[in-house]
Amino acid sequence: MESGGNSLPSGPDGVKRKVSYFYDPEVGNYYYGQGHPMKPHRIRMTHALLAHYGLLQHMQVLKPTAAKDRDLCKFHADDYVAFLRGITPETQQDQLRQLKRFNVGEDCPVFDGLYSFCQTYAGGSVGGALKLNHGVCDIAINWAGGLHHAKKCEASGFCYVNDIVLAILELLKIHERVLYVDIDIHHGDGVEEAFYTTDRVMTVSFHKFGDYFPGTGDIRDTGYGKGKYYSLNVPLDDGIDDESYQSLFKPIMGKVMEIFRPGAVVLQCGADSLSGDRLGCFNLSIKGHAECVRYMRSFNVPLLLLGGGGYTIRNVARCWCYETSVALGIELDDKMPQHEYYEYFGPDYTLHVAPSNMENKNSRHLLDEIRAKLLDNLSRLQHAPSVPFQERPPDAELQERDENQDDRDERWGPDSDMEVDDDSKPRRRVKSERVEAEHKDAESYHKHLDCGRDFLTPFKEIACSKVSAGDSMAVDEPCIKEEQDNLKELSDHRSR
Repeated sequence: MESGGNSLPSGPDGVKRKVSYFYDPEVGNYYYGQGHPMKPHRIRMTHALLAHYGLLQHMQVLKPTAAKDRDLCKFHADDYVAFLRGITPETQQDQLRQLKRFNVGEDCPVFDGLYSFCQTYAGGSVGGALKLNHGVCDIAINWAGGLHHAKKCEASGFCYVNDIVLAILELLKIHERVLYVDIDIHHGDGVEEAFYTTDRVMTVSFHKFGDYFPGTGDIRDTGYGKGKYYSLNVPLDDGIDDESYQSLFKPIMGKVMEIFRPGAVVLQCGADSLSGDRLGCFNLSIKGHAECVRYMRSFNVPLLLLGGGGYTIRNVARCWCYETSVALGIELDDKMPQHEYYEYFGPDYTLHVAPSNMENKNSRHLLDEIRAKLLDNLSRLQHAPSVPFQERPPDAELQERDENQDDRDERWGPDSDMEVDDDSKPRRRVKSERVEAEHKDAESYHKHLDCGRDFLTPFKEIACSKVSAGDSMAVDEPCIKEEQDNLKELSDHRSR
């Protein structure tokens, strides 16, 4: 299998990268509820593998600082954040109207510590963006992040706060252009929607399309106004394997990197696209999934790796452990070391698992058509957009703790404080698999507009931030006005 992009440097830098890894030992304690397929415990299992494979000593290990209300409100509506902060399992029966308004209850249940959970995973992603902005590392990792479905004022698909959007907004303070790539089996709708009308963020999502949640991500959805052709969607069918997936991923992402020339890349590594996932229907191996990480790493551009979906948790831990090793340029033994969750990985006790013999419904002809269409879309972008900068807004005020300065033997060693969640309880398919009658139809757009949806609100905030004249980056106000006019025109068009 081809191993890298044209810009892969030779020598030691071709292998090694400085990596900052964000982990909070409390994250595995959060529990969505009995039968719910989303299990934060998988993050603790991943961390245990990293510890016992000896990978932690090769990274800067950081405990994320919890994101504050004002950090979350850089994208999310104030009243939605206030709701998340105040709701508890004990009080939810008194707020049924609010629960419905913010889409909290079934797929996105209220559980103990919900808001703290959101603050933790968002803090890790924004903290990773800060480390990249400051040049502290080449790659930042937050496996607890990547919750790509959350909208400005509603929860969706197990996601409450969109840490990805918040991290991208932080990266935009330094970088003229940011690329977002999503290899979760579900369409990255929340991130695409947030940046649908701007040319400063390109979103590329590889996902199952059809009668499947969230029902968006048609190949014809390409962005709007200045954002036209800056949203790319790669709709796939059941059973896609490593070879078929890479026949699309590498040509498309190679062309994106050539034309868009991002200053930073955010890669959402949702592991529900792996073979054998409880909610997924793809047939990727762990090495095939990680090849996307290896390829994007090869361009030597600041890279933020985030988690996402993944519901067969032993395979999620395997995958994110291996992808951490890919980020570090370290090869791991397939034979798994003994550790506190060793029994989860039987009967083989190996890092890698073989894909199944399920049918690949993605024909060569279909893949060729998708690749040709998307490459044609990219050819319409003549060059990387020129973005005028004047002033740079201040950094987010997140001061994470460097766990390397603590007692690493106590916190990160093989005997670190990791408890096993009960994984034997019955499960049900919570994430509803449905498709809208018309993708991004008027009803969907007006729903978000009615609750205060403004795709460019974050950019307005960046433009209004004032710092010393010595800094030199911000977004021009006329650009914001043009984007808002585009949005109004889109809304009027959809209403007809």
